[in-house]
Amino acid sequence: MKTTQVAVIGAGPAGLAAAIEVARVGGKVTVIDENAKPGGQLFKQIHKFFGSKEHRAGVRGFHIGEQLLAETRRLDVEVLLDSPVYALFPDMTVGYVHDQKEVCLKSEKIIIAAGAAENALAFPGSTLPGVMGAGAAQTMINVHRVLPGKKVLMIGSGNVGLIVSYQLMQAGADVVALIEAAPQIGGYGVHAAKIRRAGVPIYVSHTVKKVLGEQQVESVEIVELDSQWQPVAGSEKILTVDTVCIAVGLTPLTELAWLMGCEFVFVSSLGGHVPKHDRNMETTVPGVYIAGDISGVEEASTAMEEGRLAGTACAEALGLLDRERARDLKALIWDRMHALRTGPFGEGRRKAKDQLIGLSMGGQA
Repeated sequence: MKTTQVAVIGAGPAGLAAAIEVARVGGKVTVIDENAKPGGQLFKQIHKFFGSKEHRAGVRGFHIGEQLLAETRRLDVEVLLDSPVYALFPDMTVGYVHDQKEVCLKSEKIIIAAGAAENALAFPGSTLPGVMGAGAAQTMINVHRVLPGKKVLMIGSGNVGLIVSYQLMQAGADVVALIEAAPQIGGYGVHAAKIRRAGVPIYVSHTVKKVLGEQQVESVEIVELDSQWQPVAGSEKILTVDTVCIAVGLTPLTELAWLMGCEFVFVSSLGGHVPKHDRNMETTVPGVYIAGDISGVEEASTAMEEGRLAGTACAEALGLLDRERARDLKALIWDRMHALRTGPFGEGRRKAKDQLIGLSMGGQA
């Protein structure tokens, strides 16, 4: 049986950041990911990050991913790709498949950084070819360089919907419109302004009534919603499109935490059921930590900070960091996370996170 000190599940921004913090102080860490390439969502993000210099403001997402990967290589972090995890056991053993063989990895600590999955939206015609998640479209254009369609309708005006709409235009698609069921745009105004300046109409208080087409998407019928979220008769519009992208939020991928017996709480603003955890990102199962979207859906910058926090806490618990040094490092990380959770969008998540930590079984900061 293979052994390691810390097993990190997920090679996205949170997982890589966590692994780096453990390896930086001499810990043996193994990162396991089901995908063929590491980096998670970062390598789909060609836009520049916001925030401060310490949050890599002005740096494009895929460049941040490259920096994290370079650091893991420098620190000799073991990264196992094409290796889906199928089980976690109470003795901290991770079961995964690699090269078509089942492998067991015995660890002292586990950090689950499994990320999140796109939410679906059901409507007549939603199973037609050409209807897809916005993340799928982003993968096609930014990773595989394939245009999913020529005329696109985007559903959802959160940051994902706004950013992917602009990136689709950069890739050569015509974004016919963006619709939002709520009466206001859900994402940052700066992103909405970019696509409005490019001539894309944004219809708030609108939803899809049905998608039309025989073998694929040919057009879509949208309808206005009243203050009670009911369709307004006679407000239907037909838009000629060949692709419909859905950006209506994410749900944390929590299956592995459920398998380990972690306690959960439902927090709508964080994406659904999330594991209880303390200020060290440790769950109600001792030795099992979480980081990134599994702890509540936020931005990539916050995911990396949570990864650093979980990695630092693991290093302290393993005796790789003395308590005073760990306390100082964690305080700096918390300061940066609080800075990220300010403003009209971050403040709600900060309160939800604080409430979630308050519901946990406790822990030392």
